[in-house]
Amino acid sequence: MLGLIKSFFAKKEEETGNMYVIAGLGNPEKKYFGTRHNVGFETIDALSDKYNIGLTETKFKAVYGKGKIGDQKVILVKPLTYMNLSGEAIRPICDYFKVDTKTELIVISDDVELDVGNIRVRPKGSAGGHNGLKNIIAQLGHDEFSRVRVGVGKKPKEYDMVNWVLGHFEGEDAVGIKDGIGRAVDAICEIMENGVDSAMNKFNGKK
Repeated sequence: MLGLIKSFFAKKEEETGNMYVIAGLGNPEKKYFGTRHNVGFETIDALSDKYNIGLTETKFKAVYGKGKIGDQKVILVKPLTYMNLSGEAIRPICDYFKVDTKTELIVISDDVELDVGNIRVRPKGSAGGHNGLKNIIAQLGHDEFSRVRVGVGKKPKEYDMVNWVLGHFEGEDAVGIKDGIGRAVDAICEIMENGVDSAMNKFNGKK
């Protein structure tokens, strides 16, 4: 009986406290794979592959997996709500695992103001016109979570914005985005190890 009690509390301790939720934004249908709007999902996949964290759980309107990056416990999350309702998945996960969304949440999204391959780390701020971030801010009630924005290139004049972000990378951009996702992975690790200010100094404005 004592063993069962210890096991129960060990499991609860494992599930809660002192861990990061790393959430990449995107749309879940296959037709959206590889689009500019889905670089958040692709960054989560890169973290999953690099650190052998399987995305095996489906709950809270998301697919997610628990594991470690170095000594840090993490939960990798891909919301299944579609982009504009991303917060409806992220908030319940953070609530359940008792994660402090001001210090232990990192969100990865696309950024049409950055060249492909560049990233921008921020400790807080407005949604900047990004509907996924806007919904997360609305659901959490604050904008003080860390975010890593991955450049997908500025929209050409002849493109509609929706068609641009739902389009696929071509030519040099298809190569450049892989570099950008790699930089995003490194920036996320830097945030957890040395803080968001250090990540900003290392990665913002540098390719």
